[in-house]
Amino acid sequence: MSVSGASVSCEDQILRSLDRLPPFSPILNRLMASLASEEVSFGDLAALIEKDTVVAGNVLRLVNSALYGLPGTVSSVRHAVAILGLNKLRNVVMGMSISRVWRGARTPEGWSAARFNVHSVATAILADLLAQKAPVPYPEGAFVAGLLHDLGKLLIATAMPREFGLIQALSETGGAALEECERQIIGTNHSALSGLALRKWNLPQPIQTAVAFHHAPGLANGGQLDLSHVVEAADQLAIDLGHSLPPPEHQPHGSSEPLLAALGLSDQVPELVAQFGPEFEALRAFF
Repeated sequence: MSVSGASVSCEDQILRSLDRLPPFSPILNRLMASLASEEVSFGDLAALIEKDTVVAGNVLRLVNSALYGLPGTVSSVRHAVAILGLNKLRNVVMGMSISRVWRGARTPEGWSAARFNVHSVATAILADLLAQKAPVPYPEGAFVAGLLHDLGKLLIATAMPREFGLIQALSETGGAALEECERQIIGTNHSALSGLALRKWNLPQPIQTAVAFHHAPGLANGGQLDLSHVVEAADQLAIDLGHSLPPPEHQPHGSSEPLLAALGLSDQVPELVAQFGPEFEALRAFF
């Protein structure tokens, strides 16, 4: 994914910044491991959650929210786990936990942890919804791929703050796509860096690929329909709905319409947006 010896140096420097991010909680470590096929049971996960009072409280708040509309109050983490199901619970807890890690990262002026978290979680929810309707491989990885698709941007900001500022300035004034601006300044781009970071974390290959090629999904899976197409569409749809990482005045013009059409989902956009709204608002309260 490098284009020169200089870019190799940049990649190494940026990827080393992974070790400077705040450490993952035991829950998040276990959930990440479970994505790489380590078995995790309802009982084990509930026991882990019960040891983290913040996460346990948030899970109970979520399951008792209007999103689920339960007739009574759920006061047991194990009951909440049974209601949400393993995949949904894993997604929810990862979203909550990752946002806590991101907030603790040391970032330069001009970086907004709040916008980054909002865009990441919005993309994750939309990717999960799209993957339930589009015949893509490994749909169960859609939420995590959406959640982590822009990790490379955070790594650039933390590892190379000066270059991050130059990239932002070039993107805002030059009219070029962000990834092209990144290549001009550091010789690589955030998508490639995100994919390399997920490789270091040993996440499943389909998630690595979806993240690494979410701005060029035609290069993934031999040009066939891929999870990267879902992440690309979810990323742009999140922006269309107002949940962008750059401030709106600096967001390049784009549209999710052709991307959703390529997935065969043009006529389902109103339903998708209607499903997205309540889930996003329920999760937004936690980050």
